[in-house]
This record gives sequence, structure tokens and C-alpha cells, in this order.
Amino acid sequence: MPDSLPRSTETTPGSDSNEAGQAGGGDGGGVAASAAEGIDDGMRRAIELLFFAYRDFTGEADEILAEYGFGRAHHRAIYFIGRNPEIAVNELLAILKITKQSLARVLGQLVEEGYVRQRADRADGRRRLLSLTKAGEALESQLTGCQSRRIRQAYAAAGAGAAVDFRRVLEGLIDDPAALKLSGDGGAVGEEPSA
Repeated sequence: MPDSLPRSTETTPGSDSNEAGQAGGGDGGGVAASAAEGIDDGMRRAIELLFFAYRDFTGEADEILAEYGFGRAHHRAIYFIGRNPEIAVNELLAILKITKQSLARVLGQLVEEGYVRQRADRADGRRRLLSLTKAGEALESQLTGCQSRRIRQAYAAAGAGAAVDFRRVLEGLIDDPAALKLSGDGGAVGEEPSA
């Protein structure tokens, strides 16, 4: 992923439609231009901020994960297993929205290397339940710690009430609100997240 993306504020007016026309060879060039109509600079700035915030939010964690030979899929699995001890594999699949094959690869590595333990459900032997080992808890704590510090600093800089508004915006971006119920998050939208 490149370190920086071109900023829309650095382009000249009309350059988007010009580039779209050139890229499309003249046919359908107006489609890209008309799709961009109605997107004001404030919205573009919000999109850019999301890109850059996500890049930096994940950056420090990515460096830690790389030391273990893990990636972001491992991080998400470790995080949600930690938030939901004894989570069933199918519940984790519902949260992560990745293929069974991808999850099998990630879980296989995490189990083999001693970060996740799995056991058969006593009530239904076909279900596998997942939890973190001590090593998994330590890694999850390290990863969540660096990301929590970043969020805490941003909340402090933004001022009182910003945390609730930020959380509402993020919840509004989620396609499936039911996913929040699976994520170990029992808090209501209006509740101030604990720091």
C-alpha cells in the first residue's frame, strides 16, 4: 500500500472528468464524471481521513504482527476470540466475513503456534469453540494496547462528547448492525466508551 494517496484538494477543477475521459478513451468518460457529481470536498475529505486513519491505526499493529509472521486476518481473529472467549468457529466467520478456507488457514497457524486453543463443544461435538492461550492473550493485549492509545489520544484531542459522536458515525458505516451483537460489544450507541 502506498504511503500517501493523492489528495483531491491538490487537483485542479475539472481534472477528474478530464482524466476519466482520457482513461475511458472518450467512450463512457462522462460516466465517471457523473458518478462523482454531488460529492463535495467535505465528503472527499472524510473519505481521505478514513483511508489515512485506517492506515495509521493499523500500521503499528502491522509491525508487531509482522514480527510473528502474522497479518491482519490473524489480528482480527485474535481480537474477536479474545473479546468472545469460547466463540464458535461459525460465529467468528459471521464476524470476520471471510471464507472458511481463509479462516482455517489463519486458525491453523494460530493453533499450531500456540496462540489459540480449540475444543469440541460439550453440547454439540461438531462445534469447535475457540479461546486464546496465555500467549494469545499477551499478543492481543499488546496489539489492542497500541491501538487503544491512539484512539484515546484522538478522543482527548477532539474534546468532550467526540467519542460518542465518532462511535455513532462508525456504527452508521456498518452494513449489518447485528454484527455488533456478535462482537462482544454490549454498549449502547449513546454510551461513552471506557478509556
